[in-house]
Amino acid sequence: MMEKIRRNERMSAMLKMLAGAPNRIFTLSSFCDLFGAAKSTMSEDVDALQAVLQAFDLGQVETVTGAAGGVRYRPVVSPEKARRVVFELCRRLSGPERVLPGGFLYYSDVLSDPEIVSGIGEIIATRFYEKAPDFVLTMETTGIPVAYATANALGVPVVIARHSSKVYEGSAVNINYVAGSGAIETMSLSRRAVRENQKALIVDDFLRGGGTARGMADMMREFGVEVAGMAFVMAACLPEKKRVSDAMALMTVEIRDGENAEAVVTPASWL
Repeated sequence: MMEKIRRNERMSAMLKMLAGAPNRIFTLSSFCDLFGAAKSTMSEDVDALQAVLQAFDLGQVETVTGAAGGVRYRPVVSPEKARRVVFELCRRLSGPERVLPGGFLYYSDVLSDPEIVSGIGEIIATRFYEKAPDFVLTMETTGIPVAYATANALGVPVVIARHSSKVYEGSAVNINYVAGSGAIETMSLSRRAVRENQKALIVDDFLRGGGTARGMADMMREFGVEVAGMAFVMAACLPEKKRVSDAMALMTVEIRDGENAEAVVTPASWL
């Protein structure tokens, strides 16, 4: 440890620690002990960080009051920035080259890009900070990257529902649900994965008819867990009536059939 830490060094280290653990509260005392500075000095540093992040739309550093209070960083995305990100995604995902046989949309390349997925997760998390979910729930497998990015921004764990129970997860609860294709499928979740009276945020990559989302909500009721919300990267325009209500999606997609099939991806109306 250096004998004397300059302010720019102190602030750089503090921002790295805060940004590396989003939504986690660090006490001012822990920073005082680490940097050998007074609380008044650290408070001034926090105020300076707040101003810089706000000026460049890089998230928020907040002071939390109370016995368990301190400082936390939230990668909050402004409405303007969210619109820019989603409009760019819509541009990339639209066009005839994205349409697969059977009227499906190819977007695996987008969900395999860490930078894009991280941005999507931060946009979703921004909408649900005030709901304070205890974990993010998703269904294997394509929704896992977005669920992890959202959970990271919220500072909570990820819980993955599976099509069949795994022996290494112990005893499990299994339910049947109606998938988007209309087929009856099975969903499984370890009994140790969640606790009664927790709150879940359901996150997935695609919402078509809402069958899988409805199944996850039904699973949470089996565990006595409240569903704080549902968020999706993309929702199909058809069918218009889904099996779930109050589901949030960043984009909507319509596959226009015909001689030259085309994918038309547009930002959700709330943006």
